[in-house]
Amino acid sequence: MRLIYSVAWWLALPLVLLRLFVRGRKEPGYRQHIAERLGFYQGVVYDRALPVIWLHAVSVGETRAAQPLIDALLAAYPAHTLLLTHMTPTGRATGKALFAAQPRVLQSYLPYDTGWMVGRFLRHFKPKLCVLMETEVWPNVMAQSVRHDVPVALVNARLSERSLNKALRLPGLFVEAAAAMSCVAAQTEDDAVRIRQLGAPSVHVTGSIKFDVIPPPEMLQRGAILRRQLGSRPIFVCANTRDGEEALILDAWLQQNRPDVLLVLVPRHPQRFNDVAQMISARSLPLARRSTSGDAEIGNDVRVFLGDSMGEMFAYYAACDVAFVGGSLLSLGGHNLIEASAVGKPVLIGQHTFNFADAVENAIAAGGALRVVDAEDLCAQAMRLLDDTATRIAIGEQARNFAQQHGGATARTMALLRPLIT
Repeated sequence: MRLIYSVAWWLALPLVLLRLFVRGRKEPGYRQHIAERLGFYQGVVYDRALPVIWLHAVSVGETRAAQPLIDALLAAYPAHTLLLTHMTPTGRATGKALFAAQPRVLQSYLPYDTGWMVGRFLRHFKPKLCVLMETEVWPNVMAQSVRHDVPVALVNARLSERSLNKALRLPGLFVEAAAAMSCVAAQTEDDAVRIRQLGAPSVHVTGSIKFDVIPPPEMLQRGAILRRQLGSRPIFVCANTRDGEEALILDAWLQQNRPDVLLVLVPRHPQRFNDVAQMISARSLPLARRSTSGDAEIGNDVRVFLGDSMGEMFAYYAACDVAFVGGSLLSLGGHNLIEASAVGKPVLIGQHTFNFADAVENAIAAGGALRVVDAEDLCAQAMRLLDDTATRIAIGEQARNFAQQHGGATARTMALLRPLIT
């Protein structure tokens, strides 16, 4: 089965490379470092005398979530280099922003999942340990890691029922890959049960590392500056929105007819920034953009502020009064609500949160989040909270308490990794 899978990768490779160039029209990062995606790393310079711990975080969310663990690994192993790999340019840019001041963090792309490319990667860097974030289990990565005697740990792991059923249909790929793991640090007991069903050994429940992410002081300061720039109106942030959601939100927002409230839209994917700007303009809503506004104050005539910047999510949350976490109005699984909770903002979330089911349910039970039915309900609930200061502040404090009470996953994960690092 893995042989067929590998052949399929090689046959698809011309189309995969073509897709990089097509995506590169909107996001130039996809046209950079292509050699790394094919297993060539001669341009990656580092001290080869230092042993390497390799951590893979596919994109932005996983990279942000990995920050507490990376900090802990760097502190615990000062004589090691940490190799941080990604699959997306936005993930790589996020890693660069988070660890620009840390010379022992090295970045590259993970090669495509063929045995030959992954083998070149492992021979070049010779990592002592592979740490995979959340759900990034690749059959040839696992097989080649076993072949090169590299232990593999899946951390902050989550697995939905849907993903489990898909994996079980291809046991020759994913069951075999799961069996090759040295240990798994699962976010919840439900995740652990499903991962054990997949055949992974040594599965432990450690909680979510995302609760250990501390809002950076410089981001909170940037949020305060942004708040002053946006003016005195109440601010409703819709963050991490996905394709299809912005149109629903904008139409519902028009129905509210509340020029005394500023809507801030922060799409999850940067290649969609211009498309969302066009949606806003098509509805004749006066628009300002983060990328072009500079330090200028935003006038009260602006109805929508487009957060078309990267790496500023904490700043947007810090600047707002009420936050909605996207990916949840449509059947997309939702995104991380912990960042908004950590800065003490009441969180609104849609019906589709299967990727973060436990965190969402716990936040709702703690009184720090409210679930909405659709975009109309979302905007109505936001207006209710913005008009009720006492309730809004109380829910925000419950959100902050929820985020603070679920910490500790990093320390538990480190306890599992220490025996694997030689």
